Amino acid sequence: MKKRIVVTGYGLITPIGIGNEENWNSLVNGKSGIGLIPQERLDTTDLPVKFAGLVKNFDASKYVDPKTVKRHEDFVTFAIVASQMAIDMAEFDLEKADLDRCGTCVGSGIGGFHAIEKTTTAFNEKGYKKISPFFIPTSIINMASGGVSIQFNFKGPNLSIVTACTTGTHSIGEAAHIIMRGDADVMLAGGTESSITPLAIGGFSNMKALSKRNDDPTKASRPFDKDRDGFVMGEGCGMLLLESLEHAQARGAKIYGEVAGYGASADAHHMTAPDDTGDGAKRSMRAALKSAGLEPTDIDYINAHGTSTPFNDRGESIAITEVFGEHAKKLKVSSTKSMTGHLLGAAGSVEGIYCCMAIEKGVVPPTINLENQDPDCTLDYVPNKAQDFSVKYALSNSFGFGGTNGTLIFKKYE
Repeated sequence: MKKRIVVTGYGLITPIGIGNEENWNSLVNGKSGIGLIPQERLDTTDLPVKFAGLVKNFDASKYVDPKTVKRHEDFVTFAIVASQMAIDMAEFDLEKADLDRCGTCVGSGIGGFHAIEKTTTAFNEKGYKKISPFFIPTSIINMASGGVSIQFNFKGPNLSIVTACTTGTHSIGEAAHIIMRGDADVMLAGGTESSITPLAIGGFSNMKALSKRNDDPTKASRPFDKDRDGFVMGEGCGMLLLESLEHAQARGAKIYGEVAGYGASADAHHMTAPDDTGDGAKRSMRAALKSAGLEPTDIDYINAHGTSTPFNDRGESIAITEVFGEHAKKLKVSSTKSMTGHLLGAAGSVEGIYCCMAIEKGVVPPTINLENQDPDCTLDYVPNKAQDFSVKYALSNSFGFGGTNGTLIFKKYE
């Protein structure tokens, strides 16, 4: 990374809280945000999975006007509100900023699934006249980035990355590169998702990807545990305000961390299953280390992709062990998906923010529900309780369908 890119603000909307403080308190206390889906939200009678990580007590009107909320699907509204949180935290004065030099890079794995499903039903029952004129602009994925750009009048690069569960990580990494090559001074970057619908639950269930612990939802997401049986769908958003160091210093901003490295790779192996040897994950982590100019021994903490699926957790553990060698035994590794569930396109950015928090607070969040560690997963996964631990460098992994991989390294600002 030839130009220093710093984090001056971030915003979180997840199943474990609205805002940064509530998220952190839930993380360090090992609080699960997963539960049964209320019938008023979604009729799960005929669905094989009846639980998820839902965003709760979300009132967008505290941040944006009701017309904006009505205009957008939740995945867009999440991105706008989380961006406002990031701007507020950064004390970023929109009236003084050169908005031509401020951009947006906000992606989603699935986008407006609610609108697509609802509109398809209306079309099939009553014909094309029942299709809302807002259907297309509310459902397309790049409306997340577009909505954020419009809301804050950011007139620089405006793009959406769609790489399944690696979306949030790639969005941050590519936004950092946009600043690094001089195309912007400031970027709002992250991933957002709200796709918990009957079609999505049914689709992931029939792939045998989801946990079916309907009798005990809070225990369903159990990364690296021998008894894991699949991931748990979640929803939410994580947005970061990134700036060049020079720009942040010029306006006297408080700096919460630095994007030190970014790597990406492809498995080129299978539509959904990761390579058994963790080859793509290894190359992604090594690329991030190279980009940061670091040795494996420099990393203190890894926020793992850790989905709670049999293949991912084993493969990622193998990859970490091979990349870090003997140092792997000294690493703290945890999966915060044990608490949030899997936020799909938003996972990487939310977990990137959690890395920044761990660096700032000197505490690493736990992997909850780790009661019977898989003997094939041999690392220190910070079981069940947060641990005080000094973190200078934190690495965050994301891997997605299509064999797409991304790794970010965050650094304590000095």
